[in-house]
Amino acid sequence: MHFDVVIVGAGHGGAQVAVMLRTQKFEGSIAIVGDEPELPYERPPLSKEYFAGEKEFERIQLRPAKYCDERDVTMLLGKRVVSVDSSAHRVTTDGGETIGYGKLVWATGGRPRMLPIPGGDLPGVQGVRTRADADAMKAAAETAKQIVVIGGGYIGLEAAAVLTKAGKKVVLLEALDRVLARVAGEPLSRFYEQEHRDRGVDLRLGVSVTAIEGGDHVTGVRLSDGEVIPADLVIVGIGILPNVELTEAAGLPCDNGIVVDEYCRTSDADILAVGDCTNHPNALLGKRLRLESVHNAQEQAKTAADTILGKLEPYAQVPWFWSDQYDLKLQFVGMSAADQQVVVRGDPESRSFAAFYLDEGRLAAVYAINSPREFMLSKKLIAGGARPDRAVLRDMKVPFREIAESLGD
Repeated sequence: MHFDVVIVGAGHGGAQVAVMLRTQKFEGSIAIVGDEPELPYERPPLSKEYFAGEKEFERIQLRPAKYCDERDVTMLLGKRVVSVDSSAHRVTTDGGETIGYGKLVWATGGRPRMLPIPGGDLPGVQGVRTRADADAMKAAAETAKQIVVIGGGYIGLEAAAVLTKAGKKVVLLEALDRVLARVAGEPLSRFYEQEHRDRGVDLRLGVSVTAIEGGDHVTGVRLSDGEVIPADLVIVGIGILPNVELTEAAGLPCDNGIVVDEYCRTSDADILAVGDCTNHPNALLGKRLRLESVHNAQEQAKTAADTILGKLEPYAQVPWFWSDQYDLKLQFVGMSAADQQVVVRGDPESRSFAAFYLDEGRLAAVYAINSPREFMLSKKLIAGGARPDRAVLRDMKVPFREIAESLGD
């Protein structure tokens, strides 16, 4: 088999590359190779609406099967690529098939980071990345009496929210001294900690897990102080590892992701990479980074498609994300850091407020809880290097639209 473009990875990024190529009238042959049996689907709902049973799987599929058929995109599903031969322009699957390519797009995302401790691979210890993961969690949660969630990031908090709403007893363990410590400032962390505790989550901070107890199935989680917390199900949400081993073995530079330029090109002119597995430059933020977000995957996919078509349009996007927990919709844009000043607009007690992060006066990030206007209007402000007045930001008597308009002049 040979295709003009072979896309390895059937997630948001990989699917979007194919969509954008066909949208722009690319007439060459396209194949998407995915190691899951399903057509491309949304991953964020796996720890939210799909896990909660609020959305059927069909509703989170990105495109129906007829879309690919009508646009002549060959779907090679349930096949795992096990090697890349860049000199011969081909990849090999776990079934021994070789697939030749003109251009190769690596869009493999990542896999859950699991705990390298005794019992970390016991049945009942579950990561969250695929439909199969979510299905296994849903099935186990139906009969579980107590569930331990390890990790106070978005995946862990979202899973805890779904389980708590379902009436389950949940213990959430975080190694650091606050939840969301790697991505948000203290005001937001404390708000979410209180929210989960008010809902009945046994939230423990600054704790270290040393082992998972059990025989044929998990029975508990052992902490460094010797306490064993009973558990019928353990959900691990401590981040992902980018899937870069095969490209690294093929000689492509990797550094917390596949190193690409602003056009999504690797060091090999015929291999591009997009999404969670890439380490890419962002001119608006002035640094290289690896992002785990749908928005980044989709936008990089557009850039990669342009590059394949010979239109060099540099990737330059302000990243944004979202998280649903209980009746709280968190939308955030930009990148925050621990040393940035935080200005809170609105009263957290009202459950509708925004936290603005300033880097030496320049707006760097905005976290908006049930405040969509602050989120939407802040995208351009961050991209434009806005320097808002702190007192004006806090003044709820001044509509935020007026503030944004004055900064945009």
